[in-house]
Amino acid sequence: MFSVEAKNLTKRFGSLTAVDHLNFRVRRGEIFGILGPNGAGKTTTIRMLACLISPSEGSARVGEYDISKEPLKVRKIVGILTENPCLYERLIAYENMDFFGEAYGISDRRERKMRIRELLEFFGLWERRNDKVATFSRGMKQKLAIARALIHHPPILFLDEPTSNLDPESSKEVRELIERLSRSENSTVLLCTHRLEDAEKLCSRVMIINKGKRIAAGTPDELRSKIVSSPVLQIKLRRMDNKVVEAIKELPQVKKVEVDNTTSQLFITLDDESTVPQVVKSAVYAGGLIMVVNLLFPSLEEVYLKLVKEGGR
Repeated sequence: MFSVEAKNLTKRFGSLTAVDHLNFRVRRGEIFGILGPNGAGKTTTIRMLACLISPSEGSARVGEYDISKEPLKVRKIVGILTENPCLYERLIAYENMDFFGEAYGISDRRERKMRIRELLEFFGLWERRNDKVATFSRGMKQKLAIARALIHHPPILFLDEPTSNLDPESSKEVRELIERLSRSENSTVLLCTHRLEDAEKLCSRVMIINKGKRIAAGTPDELRSKIVSSPVLQIKLRRMDNKVVEAIKELPQVKKVEVDNTTSQLFITLDDESTVPQVVKSAVYAGGLIMVVNLLFPSLEEVYLKLVKEGGR
């Protein structure tokens, strides 16, 4: 079952095509990442799905609703965090939450009060509920903005650059909270970011876009498979031994051996990862004292940079 489905979703601003015939689906309950450099069309995509702007062409459904035909219904079932937290800094945290709760149609004051406490406690802000938002750090403001987006129990959450401009500690806290709320609220999260660390740690699937076009999509492992032609085996020895190096080089399955004498490591390019046991066995028979064996895979950042550069070819 899909929470978001986009078909040929397109947005033009005059002669500029910001989003160019995007097709993708987001499964219910998953954290789905849209990755791309600044200006790739991520924010425009989010704004169309949240019914803040209309598409020039194509269609999309959010939940059960068509974004062009039923925008009011879509807005009721989504929470959105834009790059600007959109908080009233002269008001205290509780007043911000109360205002947005009422704006989202939670008319019962007792219900609003319970929901506000639940969210502020979840985000670790309850003790600061009576402080003006202007006194909050960037990380605290971001947490409050996400809490505000959740005030009306939306099943779908759109987060645009949630860790942008945050220090490493605050970024880590926000990532952990997003992961927790996805589980506890059973929310579908669409995460737009140019920070690969966010996507790698949070997303089950990602879509890479550039200049408004879809470059690639899939799980991180599926994307890695697009650029990995040969597996690389890392072997760390207690001490470097030329007999071990020569024994490994003689194996027909080995394409290349790189030696790092400083760290006593070998980086062995193989025809196939199924040959790993044979390589390790040969190293041991040659007298190698093996400390560590790892099969290396490219990071999501390496995959992303290569796919964007090559345009997904």
